[in-house]
Amino acid sequence: MKQIIAVNECGRRVGDSHHNSKLTDHEVEVIRELRGEGMTYKWLADKFEVSKSFIAMICRFERRAQVPTRWKSVHVTIAPSP
Repeated sequence: MKQIIAVNECGRRVGDSHHNSKLTDHEVEVIRELRGEGMTYKWLADKFEVSKSFIAMICRFERRAQVPTRWKSVHVTIAPSP
């Protein structure tokens, strides 16, 4: 099965296609919007079930700051169900 993923200028996965991604791209956008409306780091951390420091890094664009420069097709294997 083929899947289209976002990559940066070095060809590395970015956004929710990265293997260590904890949040979707949409959730990151919502977090930044809610923070702009005055929500606290603690409230956002509780709502999205991540740490306050992680929320702070997202809001300060220290995490999830890269924008895809291109899209890449990769082969994905699906493990059979037990």
